[in-house]
Amino acid sequence: MDTPRPILLVEDNPDDERLTLRALKRCKVTNPILVARDGAEALDTLFAADSLPGLIILDIKLPKIDGLEVLRRIRDNERTALLPVVILTSSSEQQDIVESYHFGANSYVRKPVEFEQFISAVSQLGLYWLLVSEAVPEEL
Repeated sequence: MDTPRPILLVEDNPDDERLTLRALKRCKVTNPILVARDGAEALDTLFAADSLPGLIILDIKLPKIDGLEVLRRIRDNERTALLPVVILTSSSEQQDIVESYHFGANSYVRKPVEFEQFISAVSQLGLYWLLVSEAVPEEL
């Protein structure tokens, strides 16, 4: 059986990181999870990896390099251009939503404030992108 591809979680808020990891665990996601806490670390992790992640969960408001620039660089690189990228952010600014889709985000999800809703939203993301949606073959 194939080893599940990792998830790259790019999140600078420690509380949101813990909640996201908890939600993924709750819905029994078995994929390894790599955590990057700023945009530069996310790009370093992604471009240095031998194996690409099956999903990138990306916050927009990040230190060093913001999430929209991270997304732009992911889409500009032939090796990573087709990876599924879900924006998970507290921003409801229309410009952030438009730019996220303009740069090729597969989905834009605003972080719910309520604990149970946050857990539910992340669980649904994990289930959809890792179990329902067909992944791009890593060889491409």
